[in-house]
Formats: sequence, C-alpha cells, structure tokens
Amino acid sequence: MTDLPSGWLGAAESALRAAPPTRLLSTARSLLAAYLDARGVSLLLADYGLTLLQPVIRLPETGEAVPVRGEHPAGRAFSTQAAVVEVTTEPGMVTAHLPMTVRGDRLGVLSVHLPEPAKGTPGVLELAAFATAIGHELLVAERETDLYLLGRRRKRLTLAAEMQWQLLPGRGFTQEEYALGAHLEPAYAIGGDNFDWTSTDDHLTITVSDGRGAGIQAALLTNLAVSALRNARRAGISLADQAALADQAIYGEYAGALYSATLLLRFDLATGQVQVVDAGSPQLFRQRQDVVERIELDTQMPLGMFEETEYYEQSLAVEPGDRLVVVSSGVHQAQSRDGRFFGEDALRETIAATRSSSTHETARAVVDGLVQYYGSHDLKQDAAVVCMDWHGRPKSS
Repeated sequence: MTDLPSGWLGAAESALRAAPPTRLLSTARSLLAAYLDARGVSLLLADYGLTLLQPVIRLPETGEAVPVRGEHPAGRAFSTQAAVVEVTTEPGMVTAHLPMTVRGDRLGVLSVHLPEPAKGTPGVLELAAFATAIGHELLVAERETDLYLLGRRRKRLTLAAEMQWQLLPGRGFTQEEYALGAHLEPAYAIGGDNFDWTSTDDHLTITVSDGRGAGIQAALLTNLAVSALRNARRAGISLADQAALADQAIYGEYAGALYSATLLLRFDLATGQVQVVDAGSPQLFRQRQDVVERIELDTQMPLGMFEETEYYEQSLAVEPGDRLVVVSSGVHQAQSRDGRFFGEDALRETIAATRSSSTHETARAVVDGLVQYYGSHDLKQDAAVVCMDWHGRPKSS
C-alpha cells in the first residue's frame, strides 16, 4: 500500500455520501483502488439469523455464504469485532477483513485485497474507519433501496417476519454507559416477539414485547403495541402511564381477545436506578460478578387484556459490571419435543458460561441453546433475547 495522501479518509467519506444508494459498493471499490491500490473489495452482509455472512457480487446477488463461527477470517472479524489481516498466497498482498458496525449494530464485514501496508497498523486503522463509514451509508441507503436488505437474505421472509424486522431499532446499540445486543428466532419466520429501545442524554428505555397469537395476527398486535408505547413515550409521560396508554390502545382494538405481554425498563444513566413495569411474561435475569439470578418482579396484567388497567412502577438498581438479560416466554417456557421445559436452570447456565462474551454473542448463545434443546431452528414459539452490559457513567473529575 502506498503512502496515503493527507485527508484521504475525509474525501472518501464525502464521496460515499454523494454516491447513489445503489452504488455504494462500486464507489468503495473505486475509492480504495485509487487511494490504496486495492485489487479487490468485497462486501459481506450478515444474514437475519446472524449465522452467515453473504458476499455481495452484484446487488442483490450474493456468493457462497461464510459462516460467522469458524476459522474463516471474515467470520472471525465479525465475531470478535476486530480487524483480521489475512496473509495471502500472492507475494506482497494481504486481505484485510474489517467489521462494519454502527454504534454497536453489526452489519457485516468489508474485505479489502491490497498490497501489504508498508507502515502496518495505521493503514489498517484508517481502513477500519472507512468500513464504519460504509456502514453508516448502508443504513441511510436502506431507506431508499431494497438492495441491501435483499443481500442479507438467504431465503424469503414470511410477511409477519418482514413486519417485525422493519419495526426493530437495530440488533445492537453501544453508548458510554452500556452495550446492548439482541437476537430474534426463528429469524425468517418471527411472528409476535419484538424489542425496542431508545436513548436520551439522561435515560435509556427498553421494552420487550411478547404478542399473543401467531403469524400476521401476532405481528399486527405487536406493531400496535410497540407503536403505542413509542407514541406514549414521546409524549414525555411516566413509564406506568406509557403502559396504561398502550393498554388502552390494544384493548380498544381487540377488546381483550388479544393482548401483549411486555416488560418495560427505564434506566437513569447517571445513577443506575431503573424503573420497571412488568406487564406479562418476559423475564429478567441479572449476572452480578459470578452470580446469575432471576429478578423477581410483581407481574401485572398484559397490555390490552382488560379495560383501563392501572399500572405501577417498581425500582431496582444496576451496578457497573452488571449484565442484564431479558427473555420472552418463547425462551423460558420453551419445551423440547418430548415435553421437557428449557427452564431457568438452563438459562442461568448459558448466561454464566458466556460471561466473557459480548452482549451479541450472549444473546445468540441463549437462542442457540434453545434451538439445540428443541432440536430444530423451526421453533414452536418465537424467541426474543436482549442482553445489556451496564458500565455506568464515569464520575466527572
């Protein structure tokens, strides 16, 4: 790789922003060829199940998928969220595999085949920043084109799953005070389970919804529940009142025939105090140091079960180093094919065994354990898992 001109990264980012949404990959190839003498650039997009990386050939066509887990360097870059430089058989050439991640939401990997950097690490760091810039532009481009969404799919989504994925805020989110990772299964046929989060300078709000029913019916219910909660939250009212307004909206539509079990959490980022409304079946686990325990909450009525239900808040506190895991009923009430429950013990063991893993890997490990227990990816019920590592806000000096 030749010496890089001063300011190349800023110029490249500007060119990406100016590129048509459908030409991000071709623009990236042209830029890296011009600035770094790159001989090849590949875009590998994470599929909905977060098990495969799909190399984009010409959108929306993809090449042979690369497993996220295993020895493939692109898979390792995605799993570890660190650049992996692969030495190739071509003299003087390497392939740099760089995670494309935007504020904790893992999108895929950018692989660049180029001359071995003469100065080593600095060139790789700038490439990593370029990969992040592409990730930002991908998220913006998805508002204008379906090509990148199609590139992520290894098979067709059900209509209910399409609705649920469009409703999500992302599958990860990282700020100074916390790191979030989440997973849904069956990824291509999810129906009623969902999660949502939003952050301000002072608070983080997380909800996990477990809509009753299956297929389109469950997806419509959950869409109403999540939209009602967002509408109430954006009105600036308390967590309990948010639950009450969403309850009224769902009851007004279904008159108690359908309802949404939902867990609402609101974190004070400065203090670690948490307000909680437990409206149904999602369960909350906490790992503090080496101890994993289920947090016992006062279970109230699911949203929409009865008319004009009043909700109240409970309080708990998190400490730096705590890990919280929320699981829907499709996880903690799941049964194997011979009728045995997955159960709390299995959840505790999985959470404890993944303590050193990222929040993303822990959320996926819980679902993987459930799939193995059930014996198939075609789960009988939807499964949603949200994992959060609490760092706390550093004290100002």
